[in-house]
Amino acid sequence: MAVRPILVIPDARLRAVADPVQGVDDEIKTLAQDMLDTMYDAPGIGLAAPQIGVMKRVVVMDLAGEDEKPEPMVLINPEITKFGDEMQVTEEGCLSIPELFYEVERPNAVTVKYTDLDGNEVEKAAEGKLAVCIQHELDHLDGVLYIDYLSRLKRDRVLKKFEKAAKRAAG
Repeated sequence: MAVRPILVIPDARLRAVADPVQGVDDEIKTLAQDMLDTMYDAPGIGLAAPQIGVMKRVVVMDLAGEDEKPEPMVLINPEITKFGDEMQVTEEGCLSIPELFYEVERPNAVTVKYTDLDGNEVEKAAEGKLAVCIQHELDHLDGVLYIDYLSRLKRDRVLKKFEKAAKRAAG
């Protein structure tokens, strides 16, 4: 399929709320494949459609390690229906905020409901790294970035750095 450009902050589309997908058709299947190709090329473990400028509620993920068989997941109109009580702190990064990693606290477990590429309703319980990835990617669908969980000082520092870079790139 196609590797698409990944938006980088401060692109305003990263702060917009994505629209629900009305049905799984060839357009959505092509989008999902392009997103997987883009994510693998980056390389990353998750990607939300708004990160490539498509304002649809679609997320792809693959947490398989380098030497493991790929296990791609496509979540259409995903929604977290339950959060676990225990919290965990993990280092997160984001393809839209390249080369920066910060520790973020999130629930250790979630249950997510979504539609798969065959149009089936799926409910999946996740914990650990998968739960974090789900929360991170679903945040993108609502215009939320992982840096929003940081202190104001750290978040402002990140935003200023990328705004300066965007101004330099624009000339």
